[in-house]
Amino acid sequence: MKTTHKEQLYIKQDMLTDQLFDGHSIFFDIETTGFSPKQSSLYMIGCAARSEGRICIDQFFAEDPSEEKQVISAFLDILRQYDTIISFNGVGFDIPYLKAKCDFYGLSENLKDYHYLDIFKSVSELKFLLKLPNYKQKSIEAFLGINREDRQTGGELINVYLDYVKNPDEKAYELLHIHNYEDVIGMIDLLPVLSYLELFNGQYAILSTRIDTYHTFTGKTGTELIITMANDYPVPKRISHKLNDFYLMISRERTSIRVPIFEGELHYFYPDYKNYYYLPKEDMAVHKSVSSYVDKEFREPASAANCYTRKSGSFLPQQRNIMKPEFLKQYKDKTSYFEVTDDFCSSDIMLRRYVDHILKYMFETKK
Repeated sequence: MKTTHKEQLYIKQDMLTDQLFDGHSIFFDIETTGFSPKQSSLYMIGCAARSEGRICIDQFFAEDPSEEKQVISAFLDILRQYDTIISFNGVGFDIPYLKAKCDFYGLSENLKDYHYLDIFKSVSELKFLLKLPNYKQKSIEAFLGINREDRQTGGELINVYLDYVKNPDEKAYELLHIHNYEDVIGMIDLLPVLSYLELFNGQYAILSTRIDTYHTFTGKTGTELIITMANDYPVPKRISHKLNDFYLMISRERTSIRVPIFEGELHYFYPDYKNYYYLPKEDMAVHKSVSSYVDKEFREPASAANCYTRKSGSFLPQQRNIMKPEFLKQYKDKTSYFEVTDDFCSSDIMLRRYVDHILKYMFETKK
C-alpha cells in the first residue's frame, strides 16, 4: 500500500467555508473499479482535514486489490478523530460502498454515528436556481470558475488502474493520484455554493423596501415592491430566478425581491356562505342577520362563488394565505392577495414572513 501525506497552509476562506470546515470535519473521496462492492474493488481513499492552520491531505493507494483491506483500515484510523464527514455524493455512494466492504472484511466501523454533509445532495436542491447541465463535481467547479489540472473522470481511470496492477508505472500512478487529490481538495472550494441554500434557509436580514415604477417591453407600466436583504453568507456568483409574480436577484452581499403590485378591485370571500344572501344588483353578499332590510326579489341564497364583498386598492400576491384578510380575483384562484399598507412596509416581522413565503414557494416549486 502506498500512502502520501501533504500539508498546505489553510488560507482563511469565506465565512461559510470556515464554519463548515472546522477541526471536527473531514473531507473524503474513494476511487473504485465499479459501482458494486461485490464485483469491484476500492483502490484509493483520499481525505483532507484542518490542523493548526493547515490542511492535511492523506491518500491511501492499493497497488493491487489484495491491499484493499489495508487501505480501508488506514482510513478508518484517521476517521475516528472526527465527527462530521463532508463528501460529494458520499451519502449516496461512497459511504454505502465503504460500509459494504467493512462488512465483507469484518472491520469495525461506526459510520452511522457521524454527521454528514453531502455537497452533491445539498446542491441538487438548488437545480431550479443554478440550472447547470449536470451536477457533477467538475460542473460545479466550472460554475464557480475553479480550474483543475486533472481532466479525466473516475470511470476513465478504471482501466488505468487495472493496467497499473499488471504493470506498475509511475506515470499511471500519478494520473490516479492527482485525480483523487483534486477531488478531495477541490471539495473545499465547493462549499461557498451552499451559501445560496443558506439564503433559502432564512439566513438574511431585511435592509429596506421601496415602491417603484416599472415599464415592460410591451409598453405596460405599473408599480412594484422591491425588498432588499443582506445575505448572512456572501454568495460566489450573481444569479437570478423568476417564478410567476416573483423575481429574485441574488448578488454577492445583497439579495432583492421584486413583486408587481396589483392595482384594482378584488373580492373577499366569506367562508360561511350559507349564512349570506347574494344581492345581484349590488354584486355583493350580506349576512342573513341584516337581510330583512332587502326585498326578497332583490336577493338570493349565496353560493361559495358569489359570497363576497369587493374592495379596491393596492395588493400583493401570495401563494399561501400568510397575510390576512386575503383577497381573490375569482373564487377558485390559487393565488390570493393582501392589501399593501404602511404597517406592512415598515414591519420587519411582516416583511420577513412575506420573504420567507416567497423563498419557500420558489424552493418547493423547483421549476
